[in-house]
Amino acid sequence: MKKLLLAAALLAPLGYLLFQLFAVGAEEPVKEIYKITGATALTLLYATTTISMIRKKINLLAYRRTVGLFSFFYALLHLLNFLILDMELDLAEALEETLEKPFIYLGMSAFTILLFMAITSARALFAKYYRYHKVIYLALLLGTVHFVMAQKALEIDQWGYLAVMGLIGIFKLLQRTGVLKL
Repeated sequence: MKKLLLAAALLAPLGYLLFQLFAVGAEEPVKEIYKITGATALTLLYATTTISMIRKKINLLAYRRTVGLFSFFYALLHLLNFLILDMELDLAEALEETLEKPFIYLGMSAFTILLFMAITSARALFAKYYRYHKVIYLALLLGTVHFVMAQKALEIDQWGYLAVMGLIGIFKLLQRTGVLKL
């Protein structure tokens, strides 16, 4: 029951996106899809890493995989928006855009890491590849930089993501060195 409620909560941003697109009628639907799917994927990725960090105080590890897979789901929607709606399935143009614009390249790199993690999160594969799941921090960094660079100017949202990224990095470093015991 708890996982069902969690899944419903994690689908809420998709419901909001569909409402914005079809009920409200977003002026720029492609940008709206980018904004909501990207921010949701990144936020859920932050949540996934935070679950690991606070496990000694609040044990939510049973939900970490679900949250991580939903992060991948929203990242996949973000990528599909780029390929289908923005590039209109012109893969040559998509490749050219990716190579010309560093923020797209960073986003693609983060997505590749998330794809690896999603595939290897299956129970049978996780036992073999769990050590490599530490690359989530690289995906988090790449995704954050992608998000910040995609904006024309740094606004409060971007500063917030940068601050959270910095805090996660500091807390993880302090945990690893034994200074902080969360």
